[in-house]
Amino acid sequence: MPIEDSHAQRRVEILENELQSVYNSSSYKIGRKITWLPRTIRNAAAFAKRMGGMAGVMRYWKAYRKYTPLSGKKDYAYWMCLPPEHYEEALKEWFEQNSDEVLDLKHPVTYNQKAQWLKLHDDLKKRTFLSDKYLVRDWVKEKIGEEYLIPLLGVWDHFDDIDFDALPDKFALKTNHGSSWNYIVPDKSKMDRQDAKKKFDTWMQLNYAYMMGGLELQYRDIVPKILAEKYLENDGGELYDYKFFCFDGKVHYIKYVCGRYSDQPEQMVFYDRDWNRQKFNYIVPYTEPEIPRPKKLEKMIELSEILSAGFPCVRVDLYELADGTIKFGEMTFTTYGGIPEWHPAEANLMMGSLIHLPGVDDAPADTQ
Repeated sequence: MPIEDSHAQRRVEILENELQSVYNSSSYKIGRKITWLPRTIRNAAAFAKRMGGMAGVMRYWKAYRKYTPLSGKKDYAYWMCLPPEHYEEALKEWFEQNSDEVLDLKHPVTYNQKAQWLKLHDDLKKRTFLSDKYLVRDWVKEKIGEEYLIPLLGVWDHFDDIDFDALPDKFALKTNHGSSWNYIVPDKSKMDRQDAKKKFDTWMQLNYAYMMGGLELQYRDIVPKILAEKYLENDGGELYDYKFFCFDGKVHYIKYVCGRYSDQPEQMVFYDRDWNRQKFNYIVPYTEPEIPRPKKLEKMIELSEILSAGFPCVRVDLYELADGTIKFGEMTFTTYGGIPEWHPAEANLMMGSLIHLPGVDDAPADTQ
């Protein structure tokens, strides 16, 4: 280690020890107890102001009591009751608490920063329509054709409305208004219907926009439905799921996740549009598995670019079956809530450079 780095590390260790000594001191502990009431009053006043006064606070507590047990999220009621005029400041706080970046919405540069800007300024009505896993089927049918849709076996408003006798031996149940609210049934005779009912009865009462924090507002106005789709599978249980990162209607990168549908450890690999492996990913540690080039790569790129036209940034998910058949999965506007942890960190800036924000990137520096 260079001498300068060694000295810097030592200074950090000394500072940490000094801070720990302060926190452990009796005077600090006494001071915290003395100032507890003023701090509590100050925080309560700030919270009431953000909620829009006492009426807002009462709405919050009512929502907190109802939805915290259902969602398992203490912040669900906060996001649900937050007045729109406080969205920006709350989003900044959430972003900085959940990432290692500061959010400047006037000058966003990284992928994660620009994803937050788009949450507030993109075409929310269109985002909502395309995030609805039921309504988006009309968009796909119109844009690229019905043959790319996974066959729909049924749609219902309530779990108790489902006629399981009419469904095949294997199928996939999912909600239309969230992410990962799926129930895969490879063998109907072994399905735990009580478990499925409990999950869907819970999911149907929740709004995914408030589940993860960070204002994924494209889910807020979706009318909840339960869908049953044909069961998709390839040899060995792996489902070939390709995620096309599109910017202004052009595919730049393709993500493939290995092991998601098997017992193998999950790995993530990025490729460019010519299927050259890239040295970055996010969330999981970087690895270099060799993934065969998809049979219909060029066709999937073509379809993704048709579906993504007109959006600064969207991810189009497609499946390729063993026989080369292509099926549409979904369109995702906020990958990992817009805060994926990139490996290496420089990939965050590189991906951000591909997002063109109308009215921001075009504006002269002194007017942004």
